Amino acid sequence: MTKMLARSQWVYLDNNATTQPDERAIEAMLPFYRGGFANPSSSHALGAMAADAVRVARTQVSALIGAKRDSEIIFTSGGSESNNTAILSALETQAGRNEIITSTVEHPAVLALCAHLENAGRAKIHRIPVDNRGRLDLDAYCNALSKQTALVSMQWANNETGVVFPVEMLASMAHEAGALFHSDAVQAAGRVALNVEATEIDLASISAHKLHGPKGIGCLYARHGVRLAPLIHGGRQECARRAGTENTPAIVGFGVAAEIARQSLPDAMGRVALLRDRLERETLRSVPRSILIGDKSARLPNTVNIAFPEIEADSILLMLDRALIAASSGSACSAGSMEQSHVLRAMKVPFSHLRGAVRFSFSRNNSEGDVDRVLEVLPRVVSELQVHSVSMEAVYD
Repeated sequence: MTKMLARSQWVYLDNNATTQPDERAIEAMLPFYRGGFANPSSSHALGAMAADAVRVARTQVSALIGAKRDSEIIFTSGGSESNNTAILSALETQAGRNEIITSTVEHPAVLALCAHLENAGRAKIHRIPVDNRGRLDLDAYCNALSKQTALVSMQWANNETGVVFPVEMLASMAHEAGALFHSDAVQAAGRVALNVEATEIDLASISAHKLHGPKGIGCLYARHGVRLAPLIHGGRQECARRAGTENTPAIVGFGVAAEIARQSLPDAMGRVALLRDRLERETLRSVPRSILIGDKSARLPNTVNIAFPEIEADSILLMLDRALIAASSGSACSAGSMEQSHVLRAMKVPFSHLRGAVRFSFSRNNSEGDVDRVLEVLPRVVSELQVHSVSMEAVYD
């Protein structure tokens, strides 16, 4: 078994990939692996106890995203399942409509499904481009909307750049065309204030492990009155909208993490934004020709993506890893792939910087000391790699 390094030994800045579970969420989960193990669907008292815990968690998650009714929360295995459910359901329930509008910078859980549906001849896909700051082309979006649009699926915030889309406005425009609107809110929940009831959003995906909850649990918000075709058939759990015995411990942990996130959001994210800004400012100052990727204003408070010229992000990350600094080159779902980021390609990042983009994503667990450590190590790492790159070019010349 691989020896685990203590979290305290690391500077962990890969929170868009996953967050460290909050100890309070873990403690809340443990009783439901022990004495409270019963099936929430069982009619005896032990089952009722588990069912009560699920109801409390549903209320806590509902409060985090500003849903009007707890029944609008459907527990799933996470963001990918929620995204798939929303998209496939819209095609099944929107009779006479077979077009989906999304963006070129969505998470693979959306883009891969859309490509599959397109290749199978089940849907026509409109992929809306973004500009060099990651902002959606609103004219192209408006032109794509039609009476054939079944669903618009647009992320609330991008996982690689942190750029936030104007989903409230996009949802309103979708409704004018008679289409449903879904948002992948996985990166936004717990990092910016969400109030789905105050918007025209019909469906939204959330994942617990992005907000200090456990992995393998998430939810799909489905506005009251929106028809939903289940992805998983079988029992009548989740009001017959998602079959399968409820993962009570994970649901309880999700609920506690959501409640903590809701209560701590304003103060925690304000502090996190200051840490992000300092890392960004000092890196851009100290590393020649480094550039910021994304929109400086409309973005998550915890995310910064900086590209370095003429070197590979994988080499940077390897050397940071040796210094016990965890960061990322983009989506965790594509880790280990040499393929260039589809997000950066869509943003037309200059070729000189395209393979050298590193994402630093913070959480409420980070400190000034973490930023100090990165600023101590990162400029030296980039400088050494650039010298090595020049040396290798000289050898080949």
